[in-house]
Amino acid sequence: MRILVTDPISEQGLAKLYAADEFEIVTKVGISKEQLLAEIGEYEALLVRSQTKVTADVIAAGKRLQVIGRAGVGVDNIDVRAATKAGILVINAPDGNTVTTAEFTFAMMLALARRVPQAYASLQAGRWDRNQYVGVELRGKTLCVVGLGRIGAEVAKRAQAFGMKVIAYDPFLTVARADKLGVQMAALHDGIREADFITVHTPLMKETHHLIAAREFSLMKRGVRILNCARGGIIDELALQKALEEGIVSGAALDVFEEEPAVANPLLAHPLVIATPHLGASTVEAQVNVAVDVADGMVRLLRGGSYPHTVNLPALSAETRQKVEPYTRLGEVLGSFAAQMKSGGVEKVVVRYEGEPASQPLEPITGAILKGLLTHYYREEVHLISASLIAEELGVEVVESKAPRHETFTNYIEVEVLGEGTTAKVGGAVIPGHGIRIMMLDGYPVDIYPTEAMVMTWHRDRPGVIGRVGSILGEAGVNIAGMQVGRQEAGGGAIMILAVDREVNSAQLGQIREAVGMDRVLYVELPVISS
Repeated sequence: MRILVTDPISEQGLAKLYAADEFEIVTKVGISKEQLLAEIGEYEALLVRSQTKVTADVIAAGKRLQVIGRAGVGVDNIDVRAATKAGILVINAPDGNTVTTAEFTFAMMLALARRVPQAYASLQAGRWDRNQYVGVELRGKTLCVVGLGRIGAEVAKRAQAFGMKVIAYDPFLTVARADKLGVQMAALHDGIREADFITVHTPLMKETHHLIAAREFSLMKRGVRILNCARGGIIDELALQKALEEGIVSGAALDVFEEEPAVANPLLAHPLVIATPHLGASTVEAQVNVAVDVADGMVRLLRGGSYPHTVNLPALSAETRQKVEPYTRLGEVLGSFAAQMKSGGVEKVVVRYEGEPASQPLEPITGAILKGLLTHYYREEVHLISASLIAEELGVEVVESKAPRHETFTNYIEVEVLGEGTTAKVGGAVIPGHGIRIMMLDGYPVDIYPTEAMVMTWHRDRPGVIGRVGSILGEAGVNIAGMQVGRQEAGGGAIMILAVDREVNSAQLGQIREAVGMDRVLYVELPVISS
């Protein structure tokens, strides 16, 4: 079998591929797209980093392709959907730079605490300003880790070794996992209020864009130090600059920026800021590690085995894939919906398959459910296959059950998410000729097609509710595409679910809550789904 390598990848990391007699490795770094299109049909596997764009037409030309490997975390340069449709497995290496990035974060924290870059620059300029660069110890200080995924957890371990108290905020953090890691759980605002140092380790998405902004800076104690070695945009840079000028923040360490290259960023000129050009994963070991991981995965899959960091569907026959795909789409929607309905940490996920789905391979469907659930918090790390592994690492128990039939539908999937004393439950079906439908929310019967933007309310069943909600949304220019009301008895608890044409902001949700007297109002964004 022939493997084409088109980006610079560590030769040491690829040793396992070179050692296998059944593989021929061909390296063509810098190959043009025209050349790639002309030659890709001769290969069983393609190995890239970030430079090569593996587009739908490249995938279509790869008639013999079985595996596409990305030596790194992100797969933005690969059309995963086109690969999945073609039955090609896409793999990545999300663990290879975990320790490297954690160590870099700690290097920045130490440099920030002791003002090492500023002192070095002063010395280079011919000055011996010992008294101007007095730092602080880490021992005895409180570190707030925002985002306790793989990297955040490694940073927490190192902080504890330095005698720091570690507070962690993570929407998925449970008491059991916090105890295991030796950290104190806190809400975001509580954690940053207490912290002497704050470090962010979340993916960048809508929910985390400007997660640390003007309001958050106003809550911090004076003299706090803050770090971002994760993604530019998590910290509002304008708000950070103001907080530096006002003396709230006494130092910031930045490896990432909202716009890169960041050579003209005004923060670089601030005397209390230290910065690097996105070096978090840039070590010899990390480059080798990601190559080792993806090479190992490629060998396993080409030999007919499995690999935990497969990005898309597992190897299924074309016939089975056609049967399973509608349920994976439904599962991802149900998982995403449940994640947004649930408040507090997640300890357990119960999935009930009834009717036709119960007779299919459950791994890809459960993987899709967990992907939808976990992606709400860890967007860049979660894929169909890795979702189960990530859930296990987070201490989330996953329970599956099967029943040969459902009382009403030929197929039905129900997802229940439990933890921290709260639950969320959502069920759905695939209706022939009508696609995916949500049939149950928190125990209330409904029947609605999921759209990318939805509004859900919890309220008492009484006249006039629907009209008032519709009027508020209409005045805000939000069109309602569909609506369902669920109740168990007249005058009792009820829910309403609305499919809307665009985002409903927090001010509009608050207006609905106050005007109608809702118990709860929620805006939900779901994955793009095609029937």
